[in-house]
Amino acid sequence: MTNKITFFSRFEADIVAGRKTITIRDKSESYFLPNQQLDVFTLETDRLFAKISVKSVTPITFEDLNDLHAKQENMSLDELKDVIRSIYPSEDHFFVIEFELIDEPI
Repeated sequence: MTNKITFFSRFEADIVAGRKTITIRDKSESYFLPNQQLDVFTLETDRLFAKISVKSVTPITFEDLNDLHAKQENMSLDELKDVIRSIYPSEDHFFVIEFELIDEPI
């Protein structure tokens, strides 16, 4: 099991500032476990920029995404749904990975 997770670099500032506290992933990235510590890298350049601890991994459907999820992503619900659809155009089943920052940029 890997202790690495990647995010688009546009989310780095929100993660480091603690404004983004969840990520929504498809089944291929649902294997993370509560209390697992992960090194956080940028997807585009594979640069390590933080460490997080997984708090929970919860299944969810696209239609059940709500304003709380959007707030935890530091965006509006419409923005969140647009981002999810741009990454996963035909998927409807996801996993909410809640996390907390445990280390500042390395």
